[in-house]
Amino acid sequence: MAVLLQQAIEVGKYVVTQRLTGRKRYPLVLMLEPLFRCNLACPGCGKIQHPTDILVQNLTPAQCFAAVEECGAPVVSIPGGEPLLHPQIDEIVRGLVERKKYIYLCTNGILLEKSLSKFTPSPYLTFSVHLDGLREHHDKCVDRKGIFDIAVKAIKAAKAKGFRVTTNTTVFEGTDPKEMQDFFDFIATLGTDGMMISPGYSYDWAPDQEHFLKREQTKALFREILAPLKAGKKNWNFNHNPLFLDFLTGEKDYECTPWGSPSYSVLGWQKPCYLLNEGHYETFQELIDHTDWSKYGRSSGNPECADCMVHCGYEPTAAVDAMQPQNMMRAIGSVFGIAN
Repeated sequence: MAVLLQQAIEVGKYVVTQRLTGRKRYPLVLMLEPLFRCNLACPGCGKIQHPTDILVQNLTPAQCFAAVEECGAPVVSIPGGEPLLHPQIDEIVRGLVERKKYIYLCTNGILLEKSLSKFTPSPYLTFSVHLDGLREHHDKCVDRKGIFDIAVKAIKAAKAKGFRVTTNTTVFEGTDPKEMQDFFDFIATLGTDGMMISPGYSYDWAPDQEHFLKREQTKALFREILAPLKAGKKNWNFNHNPLFLDFLTGEKDYECTPWGSPSYSVLGWQKPCYLLNEGHYETFQELIDHTDWSKYGRSSGNPECADCMVHCGYEPTAAVDAMQPQNMMRAIGSVFGIAN
């Protein structure tokens, strides 16, 4: 099963409730960043480029809980940095499980196996392990040899202890479609609970600015990568709404929903979204009320948004589209691992 049935039902109820109350802008996934520190320096990520005085800071559990309650999103993604470096990450996760939030704790896997004793398996907790491809490709992406093997060993250990585990893959320019298909086949042998994929976004602070995809490149590359899935030759287990995969291949044309995945960190509520660094608000309501949303998304003409097709901006759009009667059967199919 890809998307957990319990989660799909709760998120669906949440979306219907928001629409019935007439709320136009509401979050689906809170990107909760309890720290920016990391034990890797991936060329495609700009998070550790923050000044040292920012990198040493952590959100407290109380700050995390307050942000989650203020935002109200049913799903909480915990990226970083590396969340397992946080000294109270187990307390944070425990508190979110008690609040019945669906948590995706994003990790590069280095500390995962030794950290498993801190956590209890739960339908509300999923470890999302960063793997960008098979051994040689992934180790190149994270700029350190041996990380692929460490991450795979940690995935096996987590699954053996009864945890939900997904993988999280960023696709960059120059990715070989056949190698990515082989990677999907390999992940299927690990018994994971789904794969997540997204094209890379050009962070201004990322050391490597040469391998981010343009919009038409993205569509062409994902059409080739996902061709066996679309043809019914593969049944890869994606932890995605299938409409988002249609968007990646150019079969759907969506506008960004930047408020769908707000980001909260030691700096506050990032405006306007997880990917653009234009300052911060103190409260979530300020983010919603004071952001000029017409300045963002492809139709706005903002050059920063022109080529973005990242999941945090467009999967919320796909989730809302899935509530349309003509799309509901395909969306329900994703719960049972059926993409088409």
